[in-house]
Parts: sequence; structure tokens; C-alpha cells
Amino acid sequence: MKFERPFKVDPSSTSAFSALESSLLLDEDPGLGFASGMRAVVIGGGTGAPMSIRTLLSLGLQTSAVVAMADDGGSTGALREEANVTAPGDIRKCLVAFARNQQDPFVRAFKYRIAVARDHTLGNLMLAALEDACESFPEAIGICERMLDAQGHVYPSTLDHVTLRARTRDGRILDGQAVACKSKTALEKVQLVSEENLIRPYEPALDAIREADLIVLGPGSLFTSIIPNLLVPGVVDAIRQSRGRVLFVCSLADVQGETWGLTVREHVEALVSHGLEGLIDFVLVHAEDPVRADRSPSERLIRGLDTPDEFALPANEEGLMRAAKTRLVMMSYDDMAAIQALGPVVIVRNLADPDRPTWHAPRALREAFLGVLKLCRSRQR
Repeated sequence: MKFERPFKVDPSSTSAFSALESSLLLDEDPGLGFASGMRAVVIGGGTGAPMSIRTLLSLGLQTSAVVAMADDGGSTGALREEANVTAPGDIRKCLVAFARNQQDPFVRAFKYRIAVARDHTLGNLMLAALEDACESFPEAIGICERMLDAQGHVYPSTLDHVTLRARTRDGRILDGQAVACKSKTALEKVQLVSEENLIRPYEPALDAIREADLIVLGPGSLFTSIIPNLLVPGVVDAIRQSRGRVLFVCSLADVQGETWGLTVREHVEALVSHGLEGLIDFVLVHAEDPVRADRSPSERLIRGLDTPDEFALPANEEGLMRAAKTRLVMMSYDDMAAIQALGPVVIVRNLADPDRPTWHAPRALREAFLGVLKLCRSRQR
């Protein structure tokens, strides 16, 4: 008789994390220690944000995360509905990303999905139980941070129980994050709703944003992980008040329906239409075989980039993702010009993991982040 494994490791970024643990960039080049005094905050959800968290930690930055609270699918959705707890899932994933030792038995167990417990993750159950025991979700997060030996802090963008409402580009209204992310057509607009019609920001999250030298949006689901944070009152104002530069890490490919077929330009325009007009400084984009800027008329558009590894434009990649039933997020010359006309510097790199082409390669992402940090430092002088 064949039995299902009682414990399964939630795979979110786990294998990618190990690539950043073998050798820190600061160890390879001690002259780059300038980054160790900088503060960064990652704004997103629980799928892509952990990659940015681990990358920033590997560069020595003091890092925190502000996490969307509209998740209502899977284990998190069941706990929200049946136990009336604050959404734990994306918080859990970011907590794990901050754990100092990814091989620690408790860290590994924290990621377990437990078949005999309806496939809930242990971390979700612990956060829910601790919230009940402490009567405080932030205190529950703090306890888990200490147990995981976290190297930074995770802040919910709001403590209110919110849900996501989306309007698709063909005019349909979808209620719930789990439904919206699987839309058959791309989304156009999203909003947060709550039973009390009151959504309040979590003030420590706003403080983390205001104090950051670098604010990283994503990578991750645009409408269901990144933008929901911007919809919490006070978050966009905190970004505006911050001295930090804002970096948007665009997803490599569409793997869910919410952005199906949208270009990089349309991703940026969606951020602008949800409050970030004039606030995005850099847009990081993937191209498998970028064209060198000095071989293209577009070199005039690549501002502030002076190293030989910087590139200008993605090549034709339409067939790359067909086997995986996904679609690359594309950008043309005209799109790049339009994005930069809005203010951001567009940075294009080969960022895909060769083994998992819809995921960012950890080392490539780290090198790109380092380039952005150097630009931030040069602008501060």
C-alpha cells in the first residue's frame, strides 16, 4: 500500500536560496562594503519577494519586507475563513527568507506542508495559533522572527482583514485574490475591500519604507502581490516621503492569468495608475540575449549605465516559453522609450535561471541589484 508523504517542503524559493549562501558578494570584493550601511525594504507578496530579500541580505543591506495581506487561497484561505485569523501565508514565506540558517531543522520544519493536517504549512499554523495566544499578529510575527533567527523584519502592510476586488480588461469583476490571479484575461484595476469599510496601515511598515535607501517592488504577481500594498492608505505617501530610490523588478514571464500578454510598459503603467506616478526610479527587465547598448540607437535611452555588462534591449524570445505554457513579458524599443519618458531608468539584463526559466537567477539578480546600488550611491553624491 502506497502512502502519501506526511511532510512536504513548501518549495517557495528554497533551492534558489542556496545559491546565495555559498559565497557572499561582500566576501568576494571587500571594496563593496558601502552597501552594508544601507537600508532596503521589499514590497510585495510571498512568491517573488523572498528572492529580493535573500539577494539584498547577501549584499549586506539592512533589509525588511512589507507584505500584502489579501491572500485568500490554499492554506491561508482556509485559516482565514475557518479561524478568522490574519492572512499568514505570504508573511511565512518572507519570514523563511530572512532565516539566517536555511538548513536549521526548525526553519525546514516551518516550511513543511502536513498532509495529515489538510496540507496546511506548519508556519501558517504557528502564526495563526500565536496570533490567538498573543491576541496580536505583530507579536506572533516577532516570536517567529526570533525562533527563525531572522536577519530582518517582516511587516504586514495592514492588520485589517482585507480582500481583493479586480476589474479585468474586458470589464468583468472578480472577488478574491485566488480568483483574480487566475483570471482568463489580464487585470486592469484592483482595489482592497474590508467588511468594516476601513483599511488602516500598519505604522511600523510605513516607518520601514520612509527609512529605506532602496525600495524594491517585486518580483512577483503585479496585481495580487505588489499593488495591494500600494492600495493601503499611507503606503504611497511613505514612498514619496522616503529618501530611497524605487526599483521595480519586472517578472520574467506570465505564469498566471492576471498579467497575461501585458508588456513591461503595461506593467509600469499599471503601477503608475495605482499611485506610483513619478516615484519609480529604476525598472529591471529580463532579456535572454540582450543587444549591447553601443550597437543600438537606443543607447541614448540607457542613462547612468557605464559598465560593459549593461545592455539595452531584449532580443526576440517569443518561442522560449511555449513548452512551459507561459509567455515572456516583452519590451520593444518604443516601450522602453515610453517607460523612460515617465522617469525611470530601464536596466535590461539576462536574469533567467537556466533550470527554471520563469525564475530569476540568484547571482544574476544580485549583480543587477549591485548595479542599482552603485547608481543610488552616485546620485547621492
